[in-house]
Amino acid sequence: MKQKTTILTVFVAFLYLSVIVWWHAYSPRKDFSVQAPGADNRPEGARKADEVLIGEYFMRYDEVTSALTGKWSSFRGEGSSNILKTSDPIRTSAEDYPVLWSVETGEGHAAPVIYNGLVYFLDYDESLSSDALRCFSLESGKELWRRWYRVPMKRNHGFSRTAPTVSDDYVITIGPQGHVMCCDPRTGDLKWSLNMQQTYKSEVPAWYAAQCPYVDGNTLILAPAGEEILLTGIDCATGEIAWQTPNTPAYKMSHSSVMPMTLNGKKTYVYIGIGGVCGISAEKEDVGTLLWDVSKWQPSVIAPSPLQLSANSVFLVAGYGAGGALLRVDKSGAKWTASITDQYKANEGLSSEQQTPILYNNMIITIIPKDGGSLRGKVVCYSPSDLHNPVWSSGADERFGLGPYMVINDYLFAFKEEGELYVYGIKAKSMDLLKQQHIMDGEDAWGPMAYADGRLIVRDAHNVKCLKID
Repeated sequence: MKQKTTILTVFVAFLYLSVIVWWHAYSPRKDFSVQAPGADNRPEGARKADEVLIGEYFMRYDEVTSALTGKWSSFRGEGSSNILKTSDPIRTSAEDYPVLWSVETGEGHAAPVIYNGLVYFLDYDESLSSDALRCFSLESGKELWRRWYRVPMKRNHGFSRTAPTVSDDYVITIGPQGHVMCCDPRTGDLKWSLNMQQTYKSEVPAWYAAQCPYVDGNTLILAPAGEEILLTGIDCATGEIAWQTPNTPAYKMSHSSVMPMTLNGKKTYVYIGIGGVCGISAEKEDVGTLLWDVSKWQPSVIAPSPLQLSANSVFLVAGYGAGGALLRVDKSGAKWTASITDQYKANEGLSSEQQTPILYNNMIITIIPKDGGSLRGKVVCYSPSDLHNPVWSSGADERFGLGPYMVINDYLFAFKEEGELYVYGIKAKSMDLLKQQHIMDGEDAWGPMAYADGRLIVRDAHNVKCLKID
């Protein structure tokens, strides 16, 4: 009996083993063949999995009309100064500013812009791996439409970093990977697009593109800082190239934005790239001509934009130990020259890591970076004639990290990176703290603020909030 059981066990095990071998060896089809890339006769130009089709998706959620006419239409507002004069009665009493609405965002630091009752900002939807231009009602916070496109990225201190620029005829964005998109500001219809990495062989900075689009007249000014082209002018209506500046200084793209200035009577675009700082003619007769460049100022990471101090001087600043520098621009006949006349570490004078300083009432307002010694994180004011000795600084517990700040009338609005708003009254050589309010339990509230029609918009890495401040 025992022997029969053993034989049966062996037989059953052999049967099961045979079935398993047959299952793996058998193919129901005999006509399969290995397909190498391109062997499927796919038409040339068919879409690849990682190809970016800028602006390919669109969704409209609602239609809203508004009687509001206020504007904060680009990075640092009108004149690129981060200063606004308004007839709105800005309120600085002790009562909290009410939060009118709040929107959750993807992780990022992109600033909003405002135009005739509409708010625009560039977001990143991590679930869809997509850049998204989103349009909201300034009054209600209701999302009206969004235009987006797939561009897979890994988080690197967030994703989106730039402010759009908007007018009656267009809203233009620059995405984290250098994708430029132009849409109709009312309908969201796509007008044209540009991929700076493909067109100009641009090298996007380590923490993604943070350059904000600047429009002069009807021309978009970009700094692709690619293999051959340093700056370029693009027709806002058509997307066609109007002019280009050869990249003879061999700069690479930084996080800094192009700033318009009039230096020695000459309209000029000033740009700090990785490799130096340069001035490009903005005059019609020779637009795009490289006037001067300086290689002595070469920080490895540059976020703030250049700040004009006088008719022939420009302040330069960067973080990560770079400190500050003063640039002088001169012209003799047809010859332009530029030189660094003062350069120092962050603990030796006026400096900033993230935000661009503000020149107001003959004071330069800044937030000192973490390597700025005892003044680190404070709001500090300097005279343009002395970049080393401050004329005023905020209190010991008023430290703002990398938070933004802006001037509305004679008030400085400064936002701590933890989500607390401070309002200072600006005097001739000092400032008085008038108000402070906890807005949100913020995380990395670095994105610049925007204001129009009595409403101040602030953000941290995950939320945008609108406050009523008049």
